[in-house]
Amino acid sequence: MGNLYLIPTTLGESATTHVIPSDVADIVKNIKYFIVENIRTARRYLRKLDAQLNIDELHFFELNQHTDSHVIEGYLDPVFQGFDVGIISEAGCPGVADPGAEVVKYAHIRQVRVIPLVGPSSILLSLMASGMNGQNFAFIGYIPVKPLERVKAIKEIEKRSGLENQTQIFIEAPYRNSPLINDLIKTLMDQTRLCVACDLTLESEYIKTQTVAQWKKEIPDLNKRPAIFLVQASRQ
Repeated sequence: MGNLYLIPTTLGESATTHVIPSDVADIVKNIKYFIVENIRTARRYLRKLDAQLNIDELHFFELNQHTDSHVIEGYLDPVFQGFDVGIISEAGCPGVADPGAEVVKYAHIRQVRVIPLVGPSSILLSLMASGMNGQNFAFIGYIPVKPLERVKAIKEIEKRSGLENQTQIFIEAPYRNSPLINDLIKTLMDQTRLCVACDLTLESEYIKTQTVAQWKKEIPDLNKRPAIFLVQASRQ
């Protein structure tokens, strides 16, 4: 029986040698079946890992929010024929804020060995660099888009952080970063610490933690740049 490999990708248009261990490329050379979010970008990424790969010999199964759960389970069929299968996320690590988690769930149910490979995670990289509580933290994904709901969510995030001494981590679509950071600065208390981590692992990387009062003096331009936000409120 084959294995299910969780294959990390770069967080942006950076050289694979900068953030992806060489062992990952060695493993990928021997995999013919891939479960991916986007076939075109997955093919491009595999070529970056190994220019000698014969892409036309590979088989791709597409996985996104529209994929039926019954179809997903069938993506593991090659494993039972003795072939290894790899999951490739659009950015970072499969299964983390990523639909690949559904495949991993079925793999465990069907007693398939799951092998995570080392690669960049924006969640852990930002937490490492934030200076916030790394012993107690929560990644909550996306927060509401509608202004009133978003403000309410921000207040709840701040309250939970203060009560539990917990770092709250969340993301937004890059084109909505500017409204989000404006709402964060308007809604959070002045003494609450906010970290903005943008373009992680890229040459334009930007990571800064300061109080909301300090952020009010100068707000960075985050428009269309992949960013992750961390909040830690004063203990209540």
